[in-house]
Amino acid sequence: MREPLETDYLVVGTGAAGMAFTDALLSQSDATVTLVDRRHAPGGHWIDAYPFVRLHQPSAFYGVSSVPLGRDAVGQSGINAGFHEMASADELRAYYAHVMDQHFLPTGRVRHFPCSDHSIGPDGQHVITSRLTGAVQEVRVRRKPVDTGYLEGRIPATSPPPFEVAEGVRCVPAGDIARLTEWPERYVVIGTGKTALDTCIWLLSHGVSASAIQWVRPREAWWLNRRFYQPGEGLPDFFAGVGLQLKAMAQGTSVDDVFARLEAEGLFLRVDTGVVPTMSRGAMISEAELALLRQIEDVVRLGHVRRIERDRIVFDGGSVPTGPETLHVHCAAVGLARPALRPVFEPDRVTLQPLFWGFACYPAALLGVIEATIADTAEKNRVCPPIRYWDEPRDYLSTYLARMAHDRACASHPAVVAWTKSSRLNPMSGLGAHRDHPLVAQTSADLKQYGAVAAENLVKLLQ
Repeated sequence: MREPLETDYLVVGTGAAGMAFTDALLSQSDATVTLVDRRHAPGGHWIDAYPFVRLHQPSAFYGVSSVPLGRDAVGQSGINAGFHEMASADELRAYYAHVMDQHFLPTGRVRHFPCSDHSIGPDGQHVITSRLTGAVQEVRVRRKPVDTGYLEGRIPATSPPPFEVAEGVRCVPAGDIARLTEWPERYVVIGTGKTALDTCIWLLSHGVSASAIQWVRPREAWWLNRRFYQPGEGLPDFFAGVGLQLKAMAQGTSVDDVFARLEAEGLFLRVDTGVVPTMSRGAMISEAELALLRQIEDVVRLGHVRRIERDRIVFDGGSVPTGPETLHVHCAAVGLARPALRPVFEPDRVTLQPLFWGFACYPAALLGVIEATIADTAEKNRVCPPIRYWDEPRDYLSTYLARMAHDRACASHPAVVAWTKSSRLNPMSGLGAHRDHPLVAQTSADLKQYGAVAAENLVKLLQ
């Protein structure tokens, strides 16, 4: 074993959360950081993602705070016309490699161990083991290890399908449809989440007839309307959407009523208006994408797939026929993990978890700022109580309530407030440039009118 390496923080995982947290630590402190990941490059699940995946949010709000992502271009054609760019998997992989190679490592305060596993030895020592050579490196952590994978879920690209597949059945993960050498007569897309949605849109956008697609949707989902989540000139509408949500949350008589009000305002979308959604995970789509998805009329709602046989698909609640000329596209996986919550900040570790609903990188970076600027562990946890990842409609409301409480708690820490007002990861940091816009003035009045009432009513609705 080599001589022990010393570091202030040992960050296990170089996905979006680990990179955002590390960037904040570097900008807000003089700490040294060692990063370790089993993958060959930074980027987390983007390294494994299906080739046609894109962010569902604008690139402007993603990545690390100190390095912009993309060119802030607006789409001129296709289904993203009029909206700010959303990075592809290739762009994201290149971006995170650039952040590591050109911004982290040149500081002299960062070490990176790709293709490596982290473990804790019998005496509590941290050990990094290379997957390529077996070389072992002990790491002495002066401050804390940072666990970025506590909530790591499973994605279809790297997980087997959660159902049985009989021998001879054609069943592939979503990414494989971009590499087909023989086209099938029919596609069966299995899943309700963003992977399934992306797969259906990609097929339809590339000339596959809607009549050739069967979509297995165990649940119906609410989707956020991308129109209300745009940077730059779109920020007044973004801000107005906040006001509309607070108004609905203040006046709603039930969880379903709040969503009905927000659907009426166009903030929430669903593919089938005749089915009440039971899922809400915060992903975004555009109205153009929605129009494409509604072309698929062959929708199966018989629960989860249990097994695919050569001549039928068996569900919780029945079966439908299938055949040898059908390609089954597996878009179903456990997804985001939801284990028992633990304090984010403990004397001997930091465990990254979500704090509120929001763009994924912003809360992870915020945790890095709080670790660097607030000394007392109890105060850090008071400001940052973790929440579970959202899944059902009521979860969206509870995470929104958590955001309101978090903002109040942060107000007593000037360094944290100053960072939130300047970080590009916080969508509202650019709102000052639009202070004279009539929507901004009206929404500011709405926030004063409905904010406290919304918080009070949400507590009642969530009981």
